Amino acid sequence: MDIKSALLGELNVIQVAASTNAEETAKVYERMAGITRFLYENLPNHDIAGYVVFLLVFVLSAIVYKLGFAKKLKLSQNIIIYVFLFLGCIMLTFFALFLPMIEGLIVAALILIVYKIRMWREKREEQQAANQ
Repeated sequence: MDIKSALLGELNVIQVAASTNAEETAKVYERMAGITRFLYENLPNHDIAGYVVFLLVFVLSAIVYKLGFAKKLKLSQNIIIYVFLFLGCIMLTFFALFLPMIEGLIVAALILIVYKIRMWREKREEQQAANQ
């Protein structure tokens, strides 16, 4: 076996492996949730996309927590809660790859925002009625 045929054989193996890898990547993208797929397809590399997905999950989870469940607590207690929220969002990031976690958090945040606005308006109207 000469060098030329050995190199050509090696190149053929690399080409077959590259096409299989592209097919697998396409299958994975098809299974991804909407926003996650958009991020992975449009950001420069997968590391950055992973960090952006994690950041989105954490920020949206913090917003949902603050709007729906937070109470007035001491600073140290808030720090502990947000540290555990941060750790929990690591697991949620893995779920966000193939489940619509980000989309669900956006919907939850929007519902809670509408609820808070309505509560604020009702309190304001009650205060105006009490003042008159």
